[in-house]
Amino acid sequence: MPRIVALDVGDATIGVAATDELMIAAHPVRAIRRGRGMKSDLREVEAVLEELDASKVVVGMPLDADGEEGPRAAKVRDFSDRLAKRLRIPVEAWDERFSTDEAEEVLIEMDVSRAKRRKVIDAVAATVILTSYLRSRAPNGDHGPAQS
Repeated sequence: MPRIVALDVGDATIGVAATDELMIAAHPVRAIRRGRGMKSDLREVEAVLEELDASKVVVGMPLDADGEEGPRAAKVRDFSDRLAKRLRIPVEAWDERFSTDEAEEVLIEMDVSRAKRRKVIDAVAATVILTSYLRSRAPNGDHGPAQS
């Protein structure tokens, strides 16, 4: 069953989240460890997307507080553009400002230890991004896409 998959692309890891089969709810999947080069990272993401039967990819875009793309967003945009060229499914940038902070708050509220939070924070941040995206598609959605 196709799913929408969200990516939280960081320097060290890429958090992955996916929708349920009905594309209503988001859940964390995993964090992909980066470091073997862009091509290797792209191949690993492609494998996960295939495994999840992704029909669309939402890439969290770390915009500055004023909504502009800074240096971090430029790196993510490069990754997203390269990924889009390799896939036959849509890749959409999505405003992810404060997603990691929100994920951290959720994990603290759940009383997750600091050590465990470090292991799951990126996948939970991807879940925050995907949840925001899904809410925007619902009637009266309140969140917009990142600049494309």
